[in-house]
Amino acid sequence: MTGTGRATLPVPRTAAGRSGLAALIAAPARSLIAVDFDGTLAPIVADPAAARATPAAIAALRRLASLAGTVAVITGRPAKEAAEFAGLAEVPGVLVLGHYGRQRWERGESSAAAVPPGVARARAELPALLARTGADPATWVEDKGEAVAVHTRRAADPEGELGRLRAPLADLASRTGLMVEPGRLVLELRPPGADKGAALADLVAERRPAAVLYCGDDLGDRPAFEAVVSLRAAGVPGLIVCSQSAEVPELADDADLVVAGPEGVAALLDGLACAFSGPA
Repeated sequence: MTGTGRATLPVPRTAAGRSGLAALIAAPARSLIAVDFDGTLAPIVADPAAARATPAAIAALRRLASLAGTVAVITGRPAKEAAEFAGLAEVPGVLVLGHYGRQRWERGESSAAAVPPGVARARAELPALLARTGADPATWVEDKGEAVAVHTRRAADPEGELGRLRAPLADLASRTGLMVEPGRLVLELRPPGADKGAALADLVAERRPAAVLYCGDDLGDRPAFEAVVSLRAAGVPGLIVCSQSAEVPELADDADLVVAGPEGVAALLDGLACAFSGPA
C-alpha cells in the first residue's frame, strides 16, 4: 500500500500502472477517471433494472467530481438510466457515456446518435428465434433502446444456455447489421463501431488529460483497457483497474491493479479522492 495523507492506495503490480497512478496524483485537475457501471460501481444483480451503485461508490464519485479534471461513467446502459442508477442526477461534475459512447448525459441533458434500423429488426425477431431454438424459458431479453441483450443468468444452466445461443444470435446480428457483444451471462446485439475503447479515446481527445484511469469488470471493458495501453504508448500515463469477478477471471490478467468488486472500486475511488485533496 502507498500512503496518501488520509488514506492508502493499493500499489499497481506493473511499472506502467505505478507510473499512471503517480501521474494521476501529481495532477488531479488534469486527470480523467472513467469507470464502468455494472459490476464496477454496482453489484451484478438478476434484474438489471434493480442495479444501483453502492453508497460508498456514490460518495466517492461525488468527492472526485470536485477534485478531478474529468469523472466519467462509460457503460452499455442508456446514459440517463445509468446516471440515475449511479446516483449522479445531482452531481454536475460527472458525465455519463451510455450505449458505449452513442449517448451522452451531462448536467441533466442527454444527447444521442440515431439508432440504426437493424436494432428494431433484431428486437422484432428475437422472440421467434428464442422459441425456435428451444431457449430455456428463464432466458430473457432486455431492451436497451439502442441495443437488445439476451440474458441467461436465470436459466437452469446459464453457461450452457449462453453457449448454445451464440451461433443463432451471431446469425441474427449478421442479418441485421449488428454485432454481438459477450458479457457476464449475456449476449448483446448492438450497432457496430461503438465500444468503450472508442468512447474513452474520444473523451481523451476532447479533454486532453495528463493521465487516465479506467476501471471495468467485463469483456466489454477490454477495448477500454486496450485504449489505455495505446494512450500510454502515445505518452499519456494510464492505470488499468479490474473490478474482479468469479465470472470473468481472465480480465484480471489485463489489468495493472485488481480490486475486490464494487466494494474495492469504491475504496479505490475514495483513496484517490483523499490523495487528490492532499494531506490532512
